Amino acid sequence: MHIIKLNAIDSTNSYLRELASKKPLEDFTVVITKHQTKGRGQIGAVWNSEKGKNLTCSVFKRNYCVSIDDQFYISMVTSLAIVKTLQLFQVPKLVVKWPNDILSEQKKICGILIENVIKHQDIEGSIIGIGLNVNQTHFQNLPFASSLKNLTGTLFDVEELLVGIIEQLKYYFNKLEQGKHDFIKRAYEALLFRRLKPSTFKDAEGNLFSGIIQGVNNNGTLQILLEDDIVREFELKEIKLLY
Repeated sequence: MHIIKLNAIDSTNSYLRELASKKPLEDFTVVITKHQTKGRGQIGAVWNSEKGKNLTCSVFKRNYCVSIDDQFYISMVTSLAIVKTLQLFQVPKLVVKWPNDILSEQKKICGILIENVIKHQDIEGSIIGIGLNVNQTHFQNLPFASSLKNLTGTLFDVEELLVGIIEQLKYYFNKLEQGKHDFIKRAYEALLFRRLKPSTFKDAEGNLFSGIIQGVNNNGTLQILLEDDIVREFELKEIKLLY
């Protein structure tokens, strides 16, 4: 594992992507920074993080086995690796809010942004951005955000958490390379927030509807059982889970 440590950078994902375009990178090359000035989340969202208190990093993973159609397995593997690591650190009540927000006690503690490097319709590699709230205690105007410090009362070593996450990423990617897709999908679905519970959703037009999360398709769409007993699949931009 090759680790590049930076004091400040606009985006670790952008830095690692540029690096990968210039030279071949070692598998599990990591860029970590104390301060990320332009962190990014899903669908163009901004990821804000207090300087020096959180884990903001990106990991380069060379692809050996994932097709474009199955690229959501990279997201599932990453979610599982982070949850398993945090479980080992006694973080309580961990779940995954689809597609890959990590919650503890129903508060968001971690976001994931995966950008795949695609050439000739093949995934050559993946840049996995991780923003984990570790020792930050105040989240202005973010009522659903929290941190490991707030949830456990413990001050954490950020680099120790990183090493744990990389170890778990290697474990779950190894499972993926062994073709154990069913194992990964079952483990991911078992962690899905509000799975098999009646929930309220908002669609892209602002309409509310009820449904029950069943699981995910291989391509990452969310399967929801609607009131008419029909299971419909939704993409990320189509719905929002209200809780």
